[in-house]
Amino acid sequence: MKKSIIFILSIFMLCGCGKIDKSNIIKEFSDKLSKSESYKYDGTMQIISNEEEFNYKIEVSFLKDNYYKVLLYNTSNDHEQIILRNEDGVYVITPSLNKSFKFQSEWPDNSSQAYILKSILKDLNNDKDVKYEKSDDKYILTTKVNYPNNSNLLYEKIYFDKNVSPVLVEVYDKDDNIAIKVSLNKIDYKAKLQEDDFALEEYVKENNCSDDSNCEKKETCNDESCTKTTSQLDTAIFPLYVPYNSSLTSSEVVETDNGNRQILSFAGDSNFIIVEEVSKVNEEMEIIPVYGDPHVLANTVAAMGANSIYWTDNNVDFYLASNDLSGEEMLTIAESMVNSQIVLQSK
Repeated sequence: MKKSIIFILSIFMLCGCGKIDKSNIIKEFSDKLSKSESYKYDGTMQIISNEEEFNYKIEVSFLKDNYYKVLLYNTSNDHEQIILRNEDGVYVITPSLNKSFKFQSEWPDNSSQAYILKSILKDLNNDKDVKYEKSDDKYILTTKVNYPNNSNLLYEKIYFDKNVSPVLVEVYDKDDNIAIKVSLNKIDYKAKLQEDDFALEEYVKENNCSDDSNCEKKETCNDESCTKTTSQLDTAIFPLYVPYNSSLTSSEVVETDNGNRQILSFAGDSNFIIVEEVSKVNEEMEIIPVYGDPHVLANTVAAMGANSIYWTDNNVDFYLASNDLSGEEMLTIAESMVNSQIVLQSK
């Protein structure tokens, strides 16, 4: 009798009832997320832009319904930013500057996000032609992506382990090059997070300018010398990409109470301005309202509005505004300025 049962079970398995295919993987992954009240994981993210690689450590937390916290730590310049979503809105927080942008935004639901599990599942469900392959101990699904402001990104490969948890996401451009790579460590689907874990107040700090390290202008003296550090931007940073039939028409420096401000004006088929100044540390949390979305540039997280984009990189604040440029063109210019700084630093 026992041998008969074993034989029947063997036949049952050989019939393919336990076969793994893309439908099984998507369903099981979907079940994991639907059953999870909160999840948390850490990992790394690489962004490849113009043959330069930018590396982040990331920590991602989620709580039903639609509470998100994404910590991004740039390993090249120790720049930390947080994308936070709670019941009050979406924020991009820069703790070192005591500054935050606040969005009324549908992020992360309005575009693909390689580091958000719900977004990965949405990409899989929206593509009727998901491709499946197995490599060693990984299941690989290839699906289309939706990046409204970056038409160069076309598809992604999602690597699942034997427990059907994603461990690697690779986003490819139109030339089949990897543009974004996210490696996920073990996901805790029972993280027991609370709403307080997604409170903006956690990142609000009071800066005391009696402590020189927190002031934008400071003076350091000893018996031999006395040096002053001010918020002066010695030279303007120019974009490596300018839209066709547009060119720089003026470059001026404006003195401010906190130092100076570089203003670049471009005209032609596309008119736009770029404003640059040294970042300052706020004594109280500054919250700047923006109608738009957060966007991860190569080297930082930007605040992108309908006709403008603002970002901080290497202790410099940048603001680009135009009524003529598309969102994709603004991002291309901004990305080129990250690479422009790399060129300047290498000289």
